[in-house]
Amino acid sequence: MLDSLYIAWKYISFNKLKTTTLVACIALISFLPMALQLLLDESERQLMSRAAVTPLVIGAKGSSLDLVMNTLYFGDEVPELISMASVERVENMDLAMPIPLYVRFGTRGNPIVGTTPDYFEFRGLIVAAGRQMALLGDCVLGAKVAEILDLKPGDSLVSSPENLFDLAGIYPLKMKVAGVLAKSHTTDDLAVFVDIKTAWVIQGLGHGHQDVTRLKDPTLIYKSSESNVAATAKLYHYTEITKDNIDTFHFHGNLGQYPITAVIAVPYDEKSGTILRGRYLSKQETRQIVKPREVIDGLLQDIFRIKNVLDAVISVVALATALAIILVFALSLRLRQREIQTIFKLGCSRLTIVRLLLSEIFITVLISGVFCGAMIFTVNQYANEIVRMLFIR
Repeated sequence: MLDSLYIAWKYISFNKLKTTTLVACIALISFLPMALQLLLDESERQLMSRAAVTPLVIGAKGSSLDLVMNTLYFGDEVPELISMASVERVENMDLAMPIPLYVRFGTRGNPIVGTTPDYFEFRGLIVAAGRQMALLGDCVLGAKVAEILDLKPGDSLVSSPENLFDLAGIYPLKMKVAGVLAKSHTTDDLAVFVDIKTAWVIQGLGHGHQDVTRLKDPTLIYKSSESNVAATAKLYHYTEITKDNIDTFHFHGNLGQYPITAVIAVPYDEKSGTILRGRYLSKQETRQIVKPREVIDGLLQDIFRIKNVLDAVISVVALATALAIILVFALSLRLRQREIQTIFKLGCSRLTIVRLLLSEIFITVLISGVFCGAMIFTVNQYANEIVRMLFIR
């Protein structure tokens, strides 16, 4: 048997192009369904693990999927905005702890998540370096963000403009990195966390400027009276919050009307959760309350329907590939008639020829299996990052 394997190895080593083609075809057609199953299993694990520990999400009526994906996984699709009054409403019901989220802006390709300290306690996030955000303009980085951007406490990070044609004149905010979170192996590792008010400053709803009562330049004063001083557009607005100008930052109007994207409601018990959901069932209700697990279940069902279609396509391609490989071996036998006749003349039996051909097939399949295994191992090692990139973000 060893002599047959040796001769077969010499033959396929000599015919490199044919062998490479066969190995690539067999390896890829074996790799695709297994890799797809690995990625789907990992996506189901990631999606469900985060959805299962998030009891309820409140947002504007519309796409529940966009709402959940933005709230749980900080997706790019921003749902219709609601106001901080939604948080006050949940507080007044005394049925759940409300955690506001404002996920709309980004910085260097990473989402900026405006929230409150309750979010960190709810998710079990711990500051590994530096401190928790405490001042306006502070930010706390997820572990992966800090690693990718090579940032540490004390460094600065500038928010990205929402679009390149911002006519409102909202300038990027230079934020101070207060701390870096410990790795949680969740979407939180890929986010930049700020206080809700800092998110409003990024939007331009809060701002700081020079003290208008002490201005010496008359061109900066639009109108002045004993009770009020109105400044012109020339008045300088800060884009960085420091200890020298933090006292000048302020917000106009009722903060209860300021925007957020969603509220995570954590009921005090199961009964409170049921009652809370019932409060949002009215036809006149402008808000919706959803259970993330139910929404993600629906998403996964759609994904697995697509997988069934892909499996059918891959099966047809696999059958076509198998027939093509059989055809290659059949044509190869015809082209190798002189070799086979020579083997006969040397006194070898038909069984020897069969062993040689089977040895060639065995070695080809074995090499394909090694390559397929290596690719599957690689996908398995990086499944977490691949799923975040392809399925979640």
